[in-house]
Amino acid sequence: MSFTEKQLELIDTFQKTEKTTLSPNETISIAEGKTTVEELKASSNKLLNFLLIANTLYRSGYPIITDQYYDILHANFAVIHPNHPFLSKVEPEAEALSNDNYRKVLLPQRMLSTEKAYRPEDIDKWLKRIEKCAETLDINSNTITFKITPKLDGFAAFDDGDHLYTRGDGIKGTDISHVFKRGLDVAAGAERGMGAGEIVISKSYFDKHLSNLYENTRNIQASILAEKEMDDSILTAIQKGAAVFYPFASLPGPTVDRQQVMDYLQDTADDLRDSIDYDTDGLILETTDERIKTTLGSTRHHHRWQIAFKENTEFSIVEVVSVEPNTARTGRITPVAHIVPTKLSGATISKATAHHYGLVKKLGIAKGAKVKLVRSGLVIPKIVEVVSPKQPVFPSTCPSCHLPVTWDGDNIYCTNSLHCPAQAENSLIHFFKTLGTADGFGPSCIATLYKNNYRDIFGIYHLTKNDFEAIGFGPKVSANLEKNLLLSRQRDVEDWRFLAAFGIRHLGTGNSERILLHHDLDNIFTLTTADLQQIEGFALKSSDIIISGLKAAQKDFFSVLNLGFQIDKTQKTTEASPLTDSPIQGKLIVFSGAMKSGPRSKLESNAKTLGAKTGKSVTSKTDYLVAGEKTGQNKMRAAEKNGVTILKEEDYLQLISK
Repeated sequence: MSFTEKQLELIDTFQKTEKTTLSPNETISIAEGKTTVEELKASSNKLLNFLLIANTLYRSGYPIITDQYYDILHANFAVIHPNHPFLSKVEPEAEALSNDNYRKVLLPQRMLSTEKAYRPEDIDKWLKRIEKCAETLDINSNTITFKITPKLDGFAAFDDGDHLYTRGDGIKGTDISHVFKRGLDVAAGAERGMGAGEIVISKSYFDKHLSNLYENTRNIQASILAEKEMDDSILTAIQKGAAVFYPFASLPGPTVDRQQVMDYLQDTADDLRDSIDYDTDGLILETTDERIKTTLGSTRHHHRWQIAFKENTEFSIVEVVSVEPNTARTGRITPVAHIVPTKLSGATISKATAHHYGLVKKLGIAKGAKVKLVRSGLVIPKIVEVVSPKQPVFPSTCPSCHLPVTWDGDNIYCTNSLHCPAQAENSLIHFFKTLGTADGFGPSCIATLYKNNYRDIFGIYHLTKNDFEAIGFGPKVSANLEKNLLLSRQRDVEDWRFLAAFGIRHLGTGNSERILLHHDLDNIFTLTTADLQQIEGFALKSSDIIISGLKAAQKDFFSVLNLGFQIDKTQKTTEASPLTDSPIQGKLIVFSGAMKSGPRSKLESNAKTLGAKTGKSVTSKTDYLVAGEKTGQNKMRAAEKNGVTILKEEDYLQLISK
């Protein structure tokens, strides 16, 4: 390989500034892989200098090695010198700025790097650290949740609402607020002042309009920052919203519990990375519990409550032997490609995930196809390209329960959520979690019941203290479980919550409530696709899936309902007060804290029948914050900051009585 003029210029500047003795020829030799990792480990000073040069060129938009190779070298250096200061420093954004004209300023808050993991075992170790911390804080590990978002591969920056700063060394950065004056926007419709994020550019826009002008998107990110006159092609990209500042806080991603993390990384990680049109190089996982975050804190390099899951992308071209369907715990049927055994990244691989059946159809993944295989950090390697496609075959029945399946977008699903063996345990967990009236029936309890062949809701509600003791629960716990099952049927539960608990696809709490605003719970099983389409928000495809799911769940639904649950019926829209007379018609309301007049969910449901919308977080669009007892200070501060009217519960009740 040969370096470009710009790369040589950056290396020369680095060598003069850092006084490194690593010559350009030695740098080229390492970059080309002619100097082995073992040879570099024998000369740790040479390895350190190369890491510094490689990082400088990468962050300037002129990389000389892949991210994966850099991370391998970085990991090897950490093995040799685990306490070296280099490892505790935040990797600086090598700003493509004229340093003479830019003054470093203190960042509003520290911007740290992120701890990295490449194997599921590393993620599991991190999760155990989180659980251990929760245990010291007396937090039930079953209640811990984790947010998973794409890891952007852009230029790190911090927006305090007035100024935008580069990350710099994590403590001091450079004020680059001028990029907003040029027209740079905040991604995803977010507001200014959301803190840390990255400057990124749309992949599709780059491929269509800029790939013939620039080698990679980092070249453009660096150009955006420079204060000198900007190239017209980049200015156009900014003005068209292709280049943006993306706050981490507004990134899409699910919040999952401890048991779901590994399943999510294996089954649907690619869907999340593909959900945004920007370069990504992995996923970010972080616990959502502020108590755990505060206790774990940070090193000088990274937050202990956060970790990045990255990929090691070695690849090989292999032949597919067969494509077999596999039902996940969510009911999603994933295609697993069995391949001719091949050695990749030191392991012999015989199968790989094909992501989803939409991709199988689009790319022609089938027996005899030649595919490009990547061994990433996931358990099963994945197919990223089909070199020689074949005509695929699709499953018509679930491989677990053998009942008919349905297409939903690019995915195939089994709708038999309650009795499909692959889904049964997850369905039980979902039922008790959504219902929320049976204390003690969390994931660990359900796992024990499932292991002992108690696998349907109706049967679990007939268990006695003796039954629980017989499968290993202690006398006191067993007595409480029997008592809680009885209380579960005696406590009031909203009809929409009861319906949503059965886990019918596309029938969560929101859609359940929308249906029950128009139809009684007893009558929903007589509805047709056309009936659902009369309700706002229900499209043809989702309506078909709901009707199929209702049909599959009907027998179980009524057997459980007839156990004597106290169902609180949703007030029909025709029974509600005329919307034109409602004082909260069209208002966005957030209910927070403990309410004296009843469950918060009941107040939210009533507000909706009066024409209001409800939210969970306070923003500038919120009209009222109804504050019950122990309302969080964050919500109160957000309401005051955004000029939101704060009402006590009694004031709110008086308002709607008008």
